[in-house]
Amino acid sequence: MSYLSEDEVVAAAGPGVGPHPEPWPDDPRLDPELLAQGDHRNVVDQYRYWRLEAVVADLDTRRHPLRVAIQNWEHDFNIGSVVRTANAFNVAGVHVVGRRRWNRRGAMVTDRYLHVQHHPDVADLAGWLAAHDYTAVGVDNLPGSVPLERTALPERTCLVFGSEGPGLTDEMVAACSSLVAITQHGSTRSMNAGAAAAIAMYAWALRWADAA
Repeated sequence: MSYLSEDEVVAAAGPGVGPHPEPWPDDPRLDPELLAQGDHRNVVDQYRYWRLEAVVADLDTRRHPLRVAIQNWEHDFNIGSVVRTANAFNVAGVHVVGRRRWNRRGAMVTDRYLHVQHHPDVADLAGWLAAHDYTAVGVDNLPGSVPLERTALPERTCLVFGSEGPGLTDEMVAACSSLVAITQHGSTRSMNAGAAAAIAMYAWALRWADAA
């Protein structure tokens, strides 16, 4: 499995901020190590110098009800990209279906700020979603899918994505209440899974992000 080194994380995140001037603020959310050494994480300014646990706790107070599920059969690099986008939309949770180990490199450590759950198979995911009153909506350009841009996604939606290439399995399609596809205007048959996930999450946010 590929992980980012601390140097790679710093390089990708940008310059960040240096050590905090003393005297340091009296705030339990702040991390003494970050205050002393600087904060080069890929976080918004609001969370500079905050402890990881404090950032997660604050995000938990305003997470959107949207959830995202990803089939993990091929150790797909795109899973990390989907997770990173899920963090950007502050979703309630990400569900990895299939292999427990997934390629975290593309996530750029954003999975640390999310609630990521593993499901060994489709049935386990479907049972969890039903128990928590979620509607599974598959995102794939399969027969029977309807245009995403003309679809009213429920507030408690779990967007479901397949592996890059094969897409959603037949079993996962059967577990979804509906299928949506992103209308394309070029020559390729399908869109990169990471890009499709970003578009689908944005489509949900257009309707529900301000209302959540």
